[in-house]
Amino acid sequence: MYALVVGAGKVGWNLARELIEKGHEITIVESSQRRYATVEEELEHAVQYGDGSELWVLERAGIERADMVIAVTGDDEDNLLICQVAREKYGVERVIARCNNPRNLAHFDLLGVKPAVSATDLILRLIEHEVPKYGLVHLLDLPQERLEIIELEVATGSAADGRMVKDLGLPDGSLVISILREEGGLVPGGDSVIEAGDQVLLVLDMGLEAEVTRRFVPATSEAA
Repeated sequence: MYALVVGAGKVGWNLARELIEKGHEITIVESSQRRYATVEEELEHAVQYGDGSELWVLERAGIERADMVIAVTGDDEDNLLICQVAREKYGVERVIARCNNPRNLAHFDLLGVKPAVSATDLILRLIEHEVPKYGLVHLLDLPQERLEIIELEVATGSAADGRMVKDLGLPDGSLVISILREEGGLVPGGDSVIEAGDQVLLVLDMGLEAEVTRRFVPATSEAA
């Protein structure tokens, strides 16, 4: 695979190093002269100096033959522009963008730049997963397939507490795929009983969150 990485900060540098070690051909583009000189000492001909938001720089780096373009600069606008140009002008099918500010994720999604990776968003999801009382956790979103995987904790007194999976009354387009409790996890059948304190993983169509969630929270919470 030939990958073009734009941005030789810590993320880009380490990413390029790992890809090279895995046998891939890499060119990394960096706009800071000082940073370029530092990275060039290790990566030599694999790094080029220039502004990755300029077409001639991308063309010099070989974007026309790239199998993948990875934009990991510290500027979300540049990352968005680079990935758009790579896909729309040069026909690069696989692009990955770094999103520095999670508030900008909606812009990446709106303009079709996917996947956009936000370190802040990923860490927040890990925190949500590690804090049992946090509530609903999005484990995986698949917007193109219009599916998502969520995790919910079963609250005492909820509709799900003490019920079998087949009796939950979940809407069409949702499915319980795993139940996690203190003694371990299991892939449930219809007769599996859900208990308060269980962590339940579900796959569901987009837009069903509210309807599914209400079965796992107490009636008083739902009313509030």
